[in-house]
Amino acid sequence: MSGMKPASWAYAEEFVPEPEVVEAARRRGVEFGAATPVGTGAGALLRFLAAAVAARHVVEIGTGAGTSGLWLLAGMPEDGVLTTIDVSAEHQRAARQAYAAAGHAPQRTRVITGAATEVLPRMTDGAYDMVLVDADKDGYPGYVDHAVRLLRPGGVLAVDNMLWHDQVADPAARDATTVALRTLGKTLRDHEDLVTSLLPVSDGLLVAVRR
Repeated sequence: MSGMKPASWAYAEEFVPEPEVVEAARRRGVEFGAATPVGTGAGALLRFLAAAVAARHVVEIGTGAGTSGLWLLAGMPEDGVLTTIDVSAEHQRAARQAYAAAGHAPQRTRVITGAATEVLPRMTDGAYDMVLVDADKDGYPGYVDHAVRLLRPGGVLAVDNMLWHDQVADPAARDATTVALRTLGKTLRDHEDLVTSLLPVSDGLLVAVRR
C-alpha cells in the first residue's frame, strides 16, 4: 500500500480555497488557543457532507470562534439551522460575529452556552441530520454516544482531530488523549449502527452514517 505524498496531501488540503470570512474566524480561533479550529480540508469536507445530506438540522459540539460553523452553514440549505454548543461565552461571541460577517441571518443559528454534558441529554432522539464533535477530547466518548442518539437514519456523524497530530497512527504513542481517541475510533469503526470511515484531512476527520 502506497502512502500519500506530502505534496499531494498539501494540494488536497488546500484544494478548496478558504473564504476570507472563514480565514478570519480561524485566525481568531488560533488566538484563543483552547479553540483550535478545523483545517481547511476538514472544513471543506464538512461543507460537502452538509450539502450531500441536505442537512437542515445540525448540531455542533464545540463552537470555537465559528470556523467549522461557517463551513457547515455554507453547505446547509438556506432554511437550515445550526445548533452550536460551547461552554465559553467569549468563543460564542466571536462565532456570532463571524456568522454575521458571512451574512447568515440570526435565526440560522441557535447558540447555546453551557456544558455539552448538560445540554445534549435534553435534545431529541433522531431529530438531526448531522452532528459534529469538536470539543474537549476527554469528553469525546460521551459526546459521540449522544451524537449517535440524536441522528436520524441516514444522518452523518463527523468527529474532528481523530488522527491527533499523527499520534493515533503511532503505536508507540501511549499518552491518555491519544489512547482514548484511538480506542474511540475503533469503537466507532465496529459500531453496528454506523458505516464509518477515517479520512486523512487536516488533523483527521472520522465520518459515519447512521444506519
